[in-house]
Amino acid sequence: MRVLFVGDVVGGPGRRTLFHLLPELVDRHRAELIIANVENAAGGFGITPAIAEEFFAQGVQVLTSGNHIWDKKEVLPYLDREPRLLRPANYPPGCPGQGSLLVETAAGERVAVLQLMGRVFMPLIDCPFQAAERLVPKLRAETPVVIVDMHAEATSEKMAMAHFLDGQVSAVIGTHTHVQTADERIFPKGTAYMTDVGMTGPVDAVIGMRAEQVLDKFRTQMPNRFEVAKGSTRLSAVLLNLDAQTGRAKAIERIQLKGEKT
Repeated sequence: MRVLFVGDVVGGPGRRTLFHLLPELVDRHRAELIIANVENAAGGFGITPAIAEEFFAQGVQVLTSGNHIWDKKEVLPYLDREPRLLRPANYPPGCPGQGSLLVETAAGERVAVLQLMGRVFMPLIDCPFQAAERLVPKLRAETPVVIVDMHAEATSEKMAMAHFLDGQVSAVIGTHTHVQTADERIFPKGTAYMTDVGMTGPVDAVIGMRAEQVLDKFRTQMPNRFEVAKGSTRLSAVLLNLDAQTGRAKAIERIQLKGEKT
C-alpha cells in the first residue's frame, strides 16, 4: 500500500501548487491514499468548509490539521459533520470534530489516520502520549495500518512519540514547523518516521509568510498581521510504502517538487 502524505499547505499558493502537481504525483508513485495537512490552507491560518471541499474534489481523502484548526469560525460546525477533516485527538472532550478516522482505499484496504498535537512550546492541551495509548489499540482493532500526524514544535517530542508507538503504528509523520527534515527512517519494530514533512507553499518567505512582516515582528515585538507570500512555490511530501497485512512500513521516501510562481 502506497500512501502520499503532503506537508502543511499554506494559503492559495500552496493549494494551487498541490492541485497542479497532485495528478502527476499520484500517477508516478501509484499512491492509493492521499493525506494533507491543511491547518494553514485559508490565507495561512485555518481552513474553511469551502476550501476543505476543494481538497476533497481534487482527490485528497484525509485532511489533518493542528493548533490553527479553530482559526476560522465557520469551520466549527463543519468539523462535526465532516469526519475527513481531523483536529488533534488530544484536545479536551467537548471540542468539535474528531481526532481519528478509518478510511478505505480504492482497493478496499482499511487505513486509520490519527491526529495528535504536542505540548512543548504549544498550547497546553491533554497529553498526546496518553491519547495515543488510549486510541491506537481501538484503531488497530479495525486495521493494522495506522498513520499518525504528530503536529508539534519540538523535534524531541515528535521523536519520542515514534519510539513510544514503534511497532504499534505504521508511521509517525511530523508536521507544524514547515521545514522538511532529512531524517526519514524505519524504526526497529516497523514504524516509519520523519520529524517534519515540510511545507507546500511559497519558498521566498518565512515558513510561507511575507518575510518583511515576520522580520518586523521579530525586530520590534509589536503586533503584526502576517500575509501569505508570493513568488516561487514548493511541494513537500513523503511517500509511505506499507504492508497492508501487518501494518509495518516497507519504505519511506522524501519528496520535494518545484511549483510555479504565484
